[in-house]
Amino acid sequence: MQPINPSNLDDPCLYINRDLSWLEFNRRVLEEAQDPTVPMLERLKFLAIFSSNLDEFFMVRVGGTQQKLAAGIPTGSGADQTSPKLQLETIRKTVAEEVAEQYRCLTAEVLPALQERGITVYSVNDLTEDHRRHVRELFRREIFPILTPLATDPAHPFPHLLNKSLNLAVSLNRPGDADTLYAVVQVPSVMPRFVELPTPGAMSEGQMANDDRDKTRATAITSESSVLPQMQSRVTPGKTVQAFIPLEEVIRLHLGDLFPGMELGRSAAFRVTRDSEYELDDEVDDLLEEIEAHVKARRRGQPVRMEIEAGASSDLEQFLAEGLKLAAADVYKIAGPIDLTGLFQIYGVPGFADLRDPPFVPAPIHAFAQSTAPWAAFRGRDILMFHPFESFAPVVDFVEAAASDDRVLAIKQTLYRTSSDSPIVRALQRAADRGKQVTAVIELKARLDEERNIIWARELEKAGVHVVFGIVGLKTHCKVALVVRRDEDNTIRRYVHLATGNYNPQTARIYTDLGLFTCNPEFADDVSALFNYLTGFAQLPQWRKLLVAPARLQTVMIEKIERESANLKAGKPARLLVKVNGILEPAVVKALYRASQAGVNIDIACRGICSLRPGIPGISENIRVISVVDRFLEHSRIFYFENGGNPEVYVGSADWMDRNLSRRVEVVFPVEQADLKQRVIEMLKITLDDNVKARELLRDGTYQRVKPAEGVPLLRSQSKFLELAADAGARPVTASADPPPVPVTRVVKRSQRDKSRRSQ
Repeated sequence: MQPINPSNLDDPCLYINRDLSWLEFNRRVLEEAQDPTVPMLERLKFLAIFSSNLDEFFMVRVGGTQQKLAAGIPTGSGADQTSPKLQLETIRKTVAEEVAEQYRCLTAEVLPALQERGITVYSVNDLTEDHRRHVRELFRREIFPILTPLATDPAHPFPHLLNKSLNLAVSLNRPGDADTLYAVVQVPSVMPRFVELPTPGAMSEGQMANDDRDKTRATAITSESSVLPQMQSRVTPGKTVQAFIPLEEVIRLHLGDLFPGMELGRSAAFRVTRDSEYELDDEVDDLLEEIEAHVKARRRGQPVRMEIEAGASSDLEQFLAEGLKLAAADVYKIAGPIDLTGLFQIYGVPGFADLRDPPFVPAPIHAFAQSTAPWAAFRGRDILMFHPFESFAPVVDFVEAAASDDRVLAIKQTLYRTSSDSPIVRALQRAADRGKQVTAVIELKARLDEERNIIWARELEKAGVHVVFGIVGLKTHCKVALVVRRDEDNTIRRYVHLATGNYNPQTARIYTDLGLFTCNPEFADDVSALFNYLTGFAQLPQWRKLLVAPARLQTVMIEKIERESANLKAGKPARLLVKVNGILEPAVVKALYRASQAGVNIDIACRGICSLRPGIPGISENIRVISVVDRFLEHSRIFYFENGGNPEVYVGSADWMDRNLSRRVEVVFPVEQADLKQRVIEMLKITLDDNVKARELLRDGTYQRVKPAEGVPLLRSQSKFLELAADAGARPVTASADPPPVPVTRVVKRSQRDKSRRSQ
C-alpha cells in the first residue's frame, strides 16, 4: 500500500470494498470444503453453501453495480470509492477463480472420496442397462408430463426464464433444412435435483464400515453430453449404497421425445440469475400489497449472470447471451454440474455417520427443567442461553406456555425470519384464539423471506393477532418478546426475552446466538416502550437499558469507543473486544482507527464483511480482526468495553453496518448480572483465541489462517463450546440456578503474534 496520512481517516485506501470483502468471506466458506480434516459429507455441504451464498450475492449486489456502470457513474458509493467498472472486473475475476476452485474440489476430492464409500453420482455413459430402463420409465411416467419445450423463432420470442432456474438449450434442424433452430427446456424445480438410481447389489453401511479394504470405485464416465468429469478409478459393480444422476442428464438423454421428427444437435445446461433487489416508496398505501408486488417482480428482474457448461458450443452460448441481453463478461463457464445448491439433497442421504460431524444434543437449561413454568425460572434472576450449544426449547416453551396460561394477559413479539412450520407462530395464533392481546411485529422486507412472512402475516391476522409491519423506511431487525402476566400474588409482571438470533427453531440448531430471559422492571419498561414505538405513534423515550437503532445506537457505540481512548490517556485500563457479523459504517471504523492511534488494543471477531484495514502503521496497528468459519454459523454480536477497569458488556442484534445503525430498528442490551457478564466475556475470549478455524484479516483485504504461537495449545472455539455444553448437560440437576462454570482463558497478546503478517 502507498503511504497514508494518519490524520486523513477519509482516505479511500483505508477501506476495503464491501463486495470484495464479501467474496473473501465466501472464499473462507470454500476453504471449509477444501479442508481435509472436515468430514466428507460436511465438505459437500460447504460446497452447496458456497453456491447458495454466491446466488444471493449476484441477486442482491451485482445488479446495482451493473446499473451504476451503465449510467456512467464514475465512483462507488462506499468509503473505498471503488469505481463500478473496477468493482465488476474484480468481482468477475474473483468469482471465476473461486468457482474453478470449487469444482476442482468437488471433482478431484469430494466426489471420488464419496464414491469410495458408496455414494456415487453417475453420468449418462456410466448407466447400466438396469439404470437406463429405470430412468426411461421414470422419464415417461413422472418427468415428461411436466416438461414444456420452448421454441424460439419469429413467432416464439426468447422465453422468460425464472430466476435461478436450470435449463437445457438445444440446437436442432428440420429434416433436409440447413437452418439451425433453438429451443429451451426448463428443468422442473418441483422435482429433486438428483434422480436416485436403484442399487440392487448395495451393501449396508455396517457392511461397508466392517471392511474398509473393500471400497466401491468411481463410476462417472464422461461423454460429449455429460456434465460430469472423468474420474480415474476402477469400477466394482454392485457395491454402491446410494446412486444418483443429475435430473438434467436424464432429460438430455430423452430430448428426442420432446422434439419428435427433428434432428437434434448440441445441447447445454445453463442457469440464469436475476437482479432481486428492490426499493420501496415511503408513501405506499399498503405495505403488504406493495411487497407482494415486488416479490412477484423479482422473478422477472434483469439477468445479471448466466452459468453455462464449459463445453457448450459457441452458437448456443451466443444464442443464450443475446436472448438474455447479457455481456460476454457476465457469462460464467462451469466445468461440472451447474447449480451445486442441489448437493444439499445428497448431503441429506441417511446413514454414513462417520462422514458427518458428530451429532450433539443441546444442553438443557437446568433452571427451566426445575421450574413448573418458564416465568418461575427467571422471576428472581436473569438466565442467559447460548445456542446451539444450549437448547432453544425454553424459548419455544416460553411462548407456548404464555399462549395456554390463563394468567397471561398479553404477548408481544417481533418476527424477522422464522421456520416454515413455526411452533412460535402457531402459539401466537392459539393465544389470540383464547382471547389474549397478541401483537406480532412482522418484518415483511426480510430479504428473500418476504413470501414466507407474508403468508404468516395473513394467517396471524385471520387468528385475531394484531399484526404490525413496523415503520416504513426501517426494517425491524430486533429480536424481542414480551409476556404480560398477572402472577399468583396478583401482581402484573412483564417477562422479557431478548436475543441476537431469530425466533427460528431450525436455525437455532446451526447459528451461534445468545438469548437473555429477564424480569428486570427497567428492561421491561424499555421493551414496552419499544413495542409502543413500533406499533403506535409513541415518541422515543429516554431508554433506561436498551440501546436502540436508529435513535442512538451508533452515537453511544462511538462514545464508548472514544471513552476507551480517553481512559488510556488518563492512565486507566482500556480495551475493546468485539464480535460481530459485519463492519462497514465509516463513522465506526474511524472511531476504531482513532482508538488504535491512541494506543487502545482492539480485538475483533468479524465473521463476514469488514471494511476496516488492520495493521496499518500509525493508524490501525493496534487492531486485530479474525473471522471464524466452522460447523455453525457465527451470528451473535457481543461488545466489551474495559471502561477503566469496570467492564461493560453488551449483546444484541446489530452489526456495525450502516444498514443496522441507520436503516433498521435494532436492540443492543447490557448483560449486568455478574455471573452472566463473566460468562459472556469468557465466550468472547474463547472465540478470539481460536487458532484452528480462525483466519486473520491482513491489510490487503485477504485472510490467512491463524498460526498458534509456540507453546500455545490448539483451540477450536466451537468444539470448546460443545465440550462445555456437554459437561453442563451431564451435571446433576441441583437447586442452584447458577450457570455452569466457564474456565478462564485469555486473548492472545500482541507480543505473541506474528508481526510479519502486518506487512502483507
